[in-house]
Amino acid sequence: MEIRRKRFQGAFNILSFNRHFYIVGLLVLMIIIMSWLIFSWSNSLFYIMVTAFIYGLIMPLIVSAYVYDYSGYYNFDWLEDFHLNNTNPAKIININAGFDETSFILKKHFPKSRLQVFDFYNSKQHTEPAIVRARKVSLIYPNTKSIKTNAIPLKNESTDLIFLLSAAHEIRLYEEKVEFLKECKRICKPNGKVIMVEHLRDLPNFLAFSIGFTHFFSKKTWKKAYMEAGFSSISETKFTPFMSIFNCHI
Repeated sequence: MEIRRKRFQGAFNILSFNRHFYIVGLLVLMIIIMSWLIFSWSNSLFYIMVTAFIYGLIMPLIVSAYVYDYSGYYNFDWLEDFHLNNTNPAKIININAGFDETSFILKKHFPKSRLQVFDFYNSKQHTEPAIVRARKVSLIYPNTKSIKTNAIPLKNESTDLIFLLSAAHEIRLYEEKVEFLKECKRICKPNGKVIMVEHLRDLPNFLAFSIGFTHFFSKKTWKKAYMEAGFSSISETKFTPFMSIFNCHI
């Protein structure tokens, strides 16, 4: 199946899945403007507040367009830096959180590998409206299986390569992160690895998403979780100032 992304699809997804935030933001902005017109309070304070609200509404869309539509993220050319094709991975696992835009592309990049897709979405735990909306439009790779984060249904040391692509941050509890990563380690072969791509809770993402950057986790948190799970080495490569690629070895 050939996947062709539409222009500004990444930015449109952010707007569509998080439209409740934008509706609330626009309503608050209207209230601020009406209050200023009625009560004639400080022009300086008014312009500061309006600028802040407009920045908070527009900047996430600009950054999302840059990262997901123009950086080449979905071309997956960045995989070449990890020389994965040279290792000829026999079995690849791609794990998502209910929204899958990558499995068909991965299969195209690794046509000789056996690709299995897992989805750890839990309707009781993952109740954010954005996830629910994303699932309604997500492509489903053939034979995708739903799993629990603490139980990946594969044998020990059976997998060459695991992808966690903009998904693992949906595991909100630190203890659950560690349990999930322990499962990833368990199914990896002795020379296996995990490739994880994530936004981080850092300054660039604060400037991009303002308070929304708290939805992500810091590099320190991720490295601590991987080390607790038993991984021997974790290296980070920046893919744009807003995304990090973690290369994690057993």
